[in-house]
Amino acid sequence: MANYLICSTPVHHHVSPMIAVGAYLVSRGHRVIMITGTRFAEQIKRAGMEFVAFEGRADFDDRDVPSYLPFRERYRGIARLQYDVQNIFIKTIPAQFRTARNVLQRERIDAVLVDGAFGGMSPVLSSSAPRPPVLAVGVISLVQFSCDTAPAGLAMAPSSSGLGRARNRILNALARHVFFRDTQRAAQQAMAEIGAVRLPHFAMDISSAFDRFLQLGPATLEYPRSDLSPNVRFIGALPTEDAAALPEWWNELDGSRAVVYVSQGVIDNQNFDRLIRPTIAALAKDDVLVVVSTGGRAAERLGAVASNVRVAETLPYDRLLNLVDVVVTNGEYGEVQAVLAAGVPLVVAGGTEDKPESAARVSWSGAGIDLRTGTPTAAAVGSAVRAVLADERYRARARRFAAELAELDTLRIIEEELAQAVAARSSR
Repeated sequence: MANYLICSTPVHHHVSPMIAVGAYLVSRGHRVIMITGTRFAEQIKRAGMEFVAFEGRADFDDRDVPSYLPFRERYRGIARLQYDVQNIFIKTIPAQFRTARNVLQRERIDAVLVDGAFGGMSPVLSSSAPRPPVLAVGVISLVQFSCDTAPAGLAMAPSSSGLGRARNRILNALARHVFFRDTQRAAQQAMAEIGAVRLPHFAMDISSAFDRFLQLGPATLEYPRSDLSPNVRFIGALPTEDAAALPEWWNELDGSRAVVYVSQGVIDNQNFDRLIRPTIAALAKDDVLVVVSTGGRAAERLGAVASNVRVAETLPYDRLLNLVDVVVTNGEYGEVQAVLAAGVPLVVAGGTEDKPESAARVSWSGAGIDLRTGTPTAAAVGSAVRAVLADERYRARARRFAAELAELDTLRIIEEELAQAVAARSSR
């Protein structure tokens, strides 16, 4: 059996899939050490892994946004995205690297597995010194420059036509040299702080630098790239399991009327006016059952709801999706994958982080509708939900994704890729 080190940015939708992978590796007899934020310590230990906390500014609590993004509200659009990327993923690199280096120096590590946006191993990837293999799991939509796509962050559909490639070439150049110039400069400063060589790749195009990049999701949900890096492999969706108790109204999900499920996730759920309340208002007079998850927040905070609404703080997600006709979501990538794995179409309101990119891919693929905002009106939500319910093509596309994902044993693939990387290193 092998010794593996897992590193993850301490953000819920980055950490959760990595914990699932780590728990599986432990169940297979491997020793796993996981480095991330302190707030995930108990969850990691319960999964059978050894926990190490990041030092310094890399150990933040993603639930307390003002504590690590204090000036976020000053920015909008690309400027906000750049601010977020710098403070979450770039300026934390020195502390991430020092923590990981300490573990690598004192432990015999056969391979390192990181979330795909984790920059703390960049100094190792850029060095010619002996090192263990470093693999990444793409836990958000693939971020990789291509002649066939616009740069990540713009949520634009791909195009490989002559005009499309000209557009992409211009936008990619602007991303490198204008939009995210300061982000690249911050990355080089982070490398200099730890005495590493200059970053040989663009800070927001790290996927091709790993020994292997294992992208979650179905390959057909991702934009086609004729120049896709050969280290990329699409590995499907992680299984969803939730031990939440069944609510007393569960037997109403009997198929007698369409079920619309709406959630704002477990982090971006402090203000229900962003998506949950507009969905409730939009469908209050429709002959549907609206199921709401508050993501662990007190259900009472919603106040009075329409007679066709059922609310729970948590729900058994894997069982629920088999009974749902449409999911209204803010576009967290893991949730999008889980919904498609169940063959359910989506209405997506993605407004922050990578969520607009997830929403754009859902729309491009035909599996749902992109509302193109994180704060849609009730009218916009209602119109989209009714359109998806009325058009069988959305469900048919989602079911094709489900069939594709059912062919992939994601956790087994990750274990095999790690074993192959270790064997290849040993043979050298």
